[in-house]
Amino acid sequence: MKNVKLVWQRGLAFDAYAPGQEAPLHLDGEEKFGGRGYGYNAKPLMLVALAGCTGMDVASLMKKMRVDENVTDFTVDVQARMTDEHPKYYDKVHVTYTFKGKDLDRAKLSKAVDLSRTRYCGVYKMFGSFAEVSHEIVFEEE
Repeated sequence: MKNVKLVWQRGLAFDAYAPGQEAPLHLDGEEKFGGRGYGYNAKPLMLVALAGCTGMDVASLMKKMRVDENVTDFTVDVQARMTDEHPKYYDKVHVTYTFKGKDLDRAKLSKAVDLSRTRYCGVYKMFGSFAEVSHEIVFEEE
């Protein structure tokens, strides 16, 4: 079992400790609720987790498929819509994968994205259980 520990710092601020990490991740509530800008808000961190999970999968697969050398820049952008009613949650999420480079192998890069989305990224799978998730792939030749 994995566990995280949250330590209250005062107000809405906390330090989060994750397995294998010595440095804490600072969390804080929104200013309108009394947060003071100490750290990240919890809900956007869910989007960071999604981008990080799928991004790391794709980067690993690019290396295995030997297409990483032609990619000079790779970004994952996640846009999400929050419900209006409490409890507020993300009900619609769109992930954009952008690859820049020369002579990009679009078929292999698309396969890497699809493998992450459908087979490897557990965070993507979790989001699919409560939100409508869509994606697009953008290729920019240099």
